[in-house]
Amino acid sequence: MKKKPSLLQRAPKAYKNLDFLNSKDARSIRILAEYTYPEHTLRNVPMLGTIAFFGSARIRSEEEFQAAESQLHQELKAAKPDDLKIVQSKLDRLQRQRHFTGYYNHAVELAHKLTEWSLTLPQHKRLLICSGGGPGIMEAANRGAHNAGGESIGLNISLPFEQYPNPYISPELNFEFHYFFIRKFWFMNLAKALIVFPGGFGTMDELFELLTLVQTQKITKEMPIVLYGREFWRKLFNFEYLVETGMISEEDLMLFHFADTPEEAFEHVHSQLHRIYKLDDHHAST
Repeated sequence: MKKKPSLLQRAPKAYKNLDFLNSKDARSIRILAEYTYPEHTLRNVPMLGTIAFFGSARIRSEEEFQAAESQLHQELKAAKPDDLKIVQSKLDRLQRQRHFTGYYNHAVELAHKLTEWSLTLPQHKRLLICSGGGPGIMEAANRGAHNAGGESIGLNISLPFEQYPNPYISPELNFEFHYFFIRKFWFMNLAKALIVFPGGFGTMDELFELLTLVQTQKITKEMPIVLYGREFWRKLFNFEYLVETGMISEEDLMLFHFADTPEEAFEHVHSQLHRIYKLDDHHAST
């Protein structure tokens, strides 16, 4: 006669089973969580929306640039003959980026000015700075908001390199994403204006997806878009040639505005958001 089996322990509930939640079959659950968690968190944050900053994670502050340059000079002095060419190449590549450190300072200043202005508005009309959460221009944007005494959002993405939450994000508004498309959704959903600094593949991806959504009216809200650094953007893309060849319409060039200074970018965003949302600087904060 078989022995009666002992009582089993309770199996873990599916929503507490980490092996299952990290499996291929639970991908839809993870996607839904990345959609609903920011919604849950932001529901009680009084604001009209965000001003999103895009730009390269590789643009350094002046302090970071000088530290990196000093380190490479030291490595160059100590390098063995076989390594001299490699270290010199790294130094040359770094020095070609010197010009871009100015964009970091400009992003800090612009985010500071926008946050100072936002803090004069009633809470339900405030516009929080929102970045991709990482270093470079993203850090500069959050830093400017932090220095002005305002809150800011970071929509960070888990990557195998270069992406980590910068220390200037408001801790309760620091989000970590696995899926790029959900992160992009939250950028687009929250943004009332967009400022795009020089950047690489990621910046281009975000900019042109947004331009496509606005052009095709998948995004129906009016959204000021500023391309910061006219020289960079003009050298990178010949927008007029796209019009000449019929790839885009001439009116598509009106989807964005160029700016070269924090003052110029601020005035454009400030005036356009006033016009669109009937903001009133004279109301006291509540």
